[in-house]
Amino acid sequence: MPEEKKKTPADTGAAGGDESGTATAKPKAARKTAPKRKPPRHLPQWKVLLHNDDKNEMGFVVATIVELTPLNEQEATLRMKEADDTGVALILTTHKERAELYQEQFTSKGLVVTIEPAD
Repeated sequence: MPEEKKKTPADTGAAGGDESGTATAKPKAARKTAPKRKPPRHLPQWKVLLHNDDKNEMGFVVATIVELTPLNEQEATLRMKEADDTGVALILTTHKERAELYQEQFTSKGLVVTIEPAD
């Protein structure tokens, strides 16, 4: 018969000669503190401008604005009429990446939209 090996305190996880099965906590190494971060800055704003054209119907322009932006039908109609009367209308102001996305989406629908810094 093989002899049974005696358990040592290291085998049981116990500290010292105590075999109660409780472990003692080792002191933790000093934590390095992260460098203080500056609060996030607001992103620069960009204008999304709708330009008048002679090839798209007014209803299509309004429907496209409602589809692609958070504007409702009444607000979209006002923007469309402004672009029709003056040649250009401010649709909305947002950060550059989203403004570029709006420009691409409107262009894919056949509308002329430009973006510029809001200053």
